[in-house]
Amino acid sequence: MSAQSPAVVTAFISFTELVGLLQRIFVRHGTSPEVAAILAQNCASAERDGAHSHGIFRIPGYLSTLASGWVNGAAVPTVSDVASGFVRVDAGNGFAQPALAAARGLLVSKARSAGIALLAIHNSHHFAALWPDVEPFAEEGLVALSVVNSMTCVVPHGADRPLFGTNPIAFAAPQADGAPIVFDLATSAIAHGDVQIAARKGERLPPGMGVDSLGQPTQDPKAILEGGALLPFGGHKGSALSMMVDPSKTAGQSFAERSQELVRQMHAAGLRRLPGDRRHRARAKSQEAGIELGAQELRQLHEWAAD
Repeated sequence: MSAQSPAVVTAFISFTELVGLLQRIFVRHGTSPEVAAILAQNCASAERDGAHSHGIFRIPGYLSTLASGWVNGAAVPTVSDVASGFVRVDAGNGFAQPALAAARGLLVSKARSAGIALLAIHNSHHFAALWPDVEPFAEEGLVALSVVNSMTCVVPHGADRPLFGTNPIAFAAPQADGAPIVFDLATSAIAHGDVQIAARKGERLPPGMGVDSLGQPTQDPKAILEGGALLPFGGHKGSALSMMVDPSKTAGQSFAERSQELVRQMHAAGLRRLPGDRRHRARAKSQEAGIELGAQELRQLHEWAAD
């Protein structure tokens, strides 16, 4: 009798329902309602768009950091208007997204007035996808760039031990007729969360992703996580960086039109998939059928949300 794989039971939940469920979980485990609303929107957006390594996969991590006191889930950010194009926020040992939300209005006002503005967030923790931080700015016709440093887990090219973090970069620009151009990439060859997911599933990684504890190349995600390290990125991520062209203060809508022309030329050159295309397809599918979750995952979320 041949062995059979166990059946996987799934369930569907709407985006609105998932946001509400996650809000209850965050509040139940120590965040303020205001922080919970922001984190739930971010986490549900990642799950909706198929960015599973930053969706509900992250909930146990959120809960453990809140339980340990490593992060203050009820912190109230302090916004400082430092200069004509500079805003600084002390996140109060809280999450970075509420700090961004607190400074958003002032930041946008400065960017529209001066043509460029910088927001520096400190004393914060960022535990989520980076693209939800920048996409809303592009939807308002602005260009946004965000960078975040992280824990040491990446071996610099030519070195023999980890020094860098995955240090993600996110970029968003408006497009005249369509969704914003958005990319979010780790400067490592693969996101740390994706390595964790592969280890959990018992899957091997493609070559060139990381090294084991002896510094030898490995495709075993567990070897990378247990004393090994990630390698820095290359290939298509370099081309994604080249998409970032400085906007002109007086360009206005023409910048969005130039972005659209750039997309047209990339397609004409034979590029079949732009950054964000897969995410938008997943979003459309989720909006039509609901967000597909494992039945056990959904039960666990309801348990975490229960009083």
